[in-house]
Amino acid sequence: MRTTIVILFLVFFVSGAYAQNGGSKLRITRLTGEFYIFTTFNSYKGTLVPANGMYLVTNDGVVMFDTPWDTTQFQPLLDSIKNRYNKNVVLCIATHFHEDRTGGLQYYSQKGIRTYTTTQTDELSRERGKKRAEFLIEKDTVFTIGQYSFQTYFPGPGHAPDNIVVWFDKQKILYGGCLIKSAEDSDLGYLGDANVKEYAATIRNVQAKCKNAEYIIPGHGNWTNKKSLEHTLQMAQQLKEKD
Repeated sequence: MRTTIVILFLVFFVSGAYAQNGGSKLRITRLTGEFYIFTTFNSYKGTLVPANGMYLVTNDGVVMFDTPWDTTQFQPLLDSIKNRYNKNVVLCIATHFHEDRTGGLQYYSQKGIRTYTTTQTDELSRERGKKRAEFLIEKDTVFTIGQYSFQTYFPGPGHAPDNIVVWFDKQKILYGGCLIKSAEDSDLGYLGDANVKEYAATIRNVQAKCKNAEYIIPGHGNWTNKKSLEHTLQMAQQLKEKD
């Protein structure tokens, strides 16, 4: 695991990742066009682990997908976006109830940013004492912000009961959150809230819905390998067979 983290740091460095305001605690990398990946870090089982979020710069403001895992980077991320594009974040969607996705929802709501989760995520957040969004998504929904459109999609339980993905059909960008693992991962990670029996079927639903993805963004780790979805399916199948 420690070797993997070192490799990830090297990937960030050689690919031109840079840090602003938060030093090495916040890294921002251009994915393509106006799409950017932001990565923050937190400790898991004694190891520093990166968590990926994404933001999109539109004519009508910036849309954020998930919040930083590191609570000290909530404001530095906003400052970085404002400094780079002279635009404000107007919308934030969290993809499931875990802290590495929802931690900043209350903070951003207080900043006047419209925060969203699904109704299922909100219920789990309420039960587990996690941060909650101001607005709820009751079903798979197409959002149009500025010149971009995207769809939130619940493919079924996997990493968590409520995990959704975000699909940009025109740009062929799949933001998978923690449902999708990096192609470099050797296992499915934290399974405390996972549905082992349904995980593989859920990934197949994503494959059927989000065809010919050019970019696939996992919740943690390297996103440059498009085989991450296929790799996740293989691990989910193996896990189901062992169950």
